[in-house]
Amino acid sequence: MKVTIIHGSPRNGNTGTAERFFTDELVHCGDVEFTDVFPLKALPAFCIGCQRCLGGESCPHAQHVEPVLEAVLAADALVITSPHYGASTMPASLKNLFDHLDFLALAVSPREEMFGKRAFIITTGSGSKAAIGTIAGCLKNWGINCVHSFGMRMLTNAWDKMPKQKQARFENSLRRAARRFYAEKRGKPYLYTVFMYYLSRFILRRYVGSGSYPYNYWDERGWFQKRPF
Repeated sequence: MKVTIIHGSPRNGNTGTAERFFTDELVHCGDVEFTDVFPLKALPAFCIGCQRCLGGESCPHAQHVEPVLEAVLAADALVITSPHYGASTMPASLKNLFDHLDFLALAVSPREEMFGKRAFIITTGSGSKAAIGTIAGCLKNWGINCVHSFGMRMLTNAWDKMPKQKQARFENSLRRAARRFYAEKRGKPYLYTVFMYYLSRFILRRYVGSGSYPYNYWDERGWFQKRPF
């Protein structure tokens, strides 16, 4: 299994500790190859909202975006880690990654590799549920049909400050989740994915039309006639 880990936090703190338990258990499950992506380093410039990628044009930051895209597409599975920040559901660097890859949305130019991928989200902080919801929404909009998560409300700023029993409970839960994640087989697509496919097809046919990048992209792949998943 090829796994790309997207590290939402530049700190090697609580989220990093949780991720290590999860990935360590994946290694015990079988042959796993990891690729690490640190958005803060990989994407040093913020998305400027020029929308060139939505029209099939090259991103002004293409030299940074393309290696990240390649790491995402080459993986069998994605692991996304993110603390919950008070001012937002995720760190700015992680949102910047999703902004730069917005062209992967089902209504624009999704990649066929996404439909067979699985993903796991690990979050820490009091707002873990909100962070998971936002990140999962982005991943599902890429066409990923297997998105799982584990959120930890630690009620402290340091892993070691938690009671030992709570530490052990979190670790055991993460390891169990990793074993299930590794063993999971590809299932039926989410109803959300099916709905978004038909909605996107309707919008591209009715309101966008031939000659536009998204329409031509879909038409070249025959997706107006047949689902890509």
